[in-house]
Amino acid sequence: MTVRYPDTPDGRYFVAKGRLWRRSDPDLLEPAREAAVRDLMAARRAVRDAEGSEDRRRARAQVDAAKRALGERGPVWWSDGAPDWTRHAPKNTPYAEWFASLDPAERDPAS
Repeated sequence: MTVRYPDTPDGRYFVAKGRLWRRSDPDLLEPAREAAVRDLMAARRAVRDAEGSEDRRRARAQVDAAKRALGERGPVWWSDGAPDWTRHAPKNTPYAEWFASLDPAERDPAS
């Protein structure tokens, strides 16, 4: 079963576990997106399978690089000067009214 988390009206974030998480850059070309997703999945497996702290550190750096390639970390992919609200609770951001208007089941679909 796939959980569908709510997307902010501007498409910049989705909400999971009460926090905003930046979505991938929608302007990323499909071959680049697919490659970055493959790299991300491989890096997550490497974190899971790491046998020591140095292996884990390298694997986490690979996760970070893949997320940056996707636009989920690092400089924001939008150009209007709006700040990055990643990891903030929606109620403490400009998305508060939108989030409050959602049905409770939409706010936390994983529960």
